[in-house]
Amino acid sequence: MAVAAAVEAVAARDDDDFNGEAGGNKPGDVPDLVLKGIEEFNKGEFYECHEYLEEAWMQESRNVRFLYQGILQVGVGFYHQQNGNWRGATSLIRNGTTRLKEFEPVTLGIDVSRLVRESEQCLEELEEIGRDRIQEFDRSKVPKVEWA
Repeated sequence: MAVAAAVEAVAARDDDDFNGEAGGNKPGDVPDLVLKGIEEFNKGEFYECHEYLEEAWMQESRNVRFLYQGILQVGVGFYHQQNGNWRGATSLIRNGTTRLKEFEPVTLGIDVSRLVRESEQCLEELEEIGRDRIQEFDRSKVPKVEWA
């Protein structure tokens, strides 16, 4: 399902329909801020992604907040890569994927296993090329948040 369509679906639903627990399996269960954050992540707009997901993370009291945090951290890691900050990129992608593993294989309809796998592949490449060659990272490998 396209993220834009999922955003519209959430906007049309009543707030009582969101159960917010890990294990939901449709984009309609995902808060609007999270959908917007995912949309920005998938466009490679990682600063904007951070803004939406941080707000969602702060508003959520249930464990699913750590899913949002994991996506946020991976996104900020790629933001650091774009800006040549190898240490920030590698540490945040590593921390984010560790956080996301709690939610594998699928949570709220998000294919978390795929995001973890593809993020770890990027992390391996960044570690292999090293700090001095960070701009050589193949940005076409940056994962997207996909629906299961």
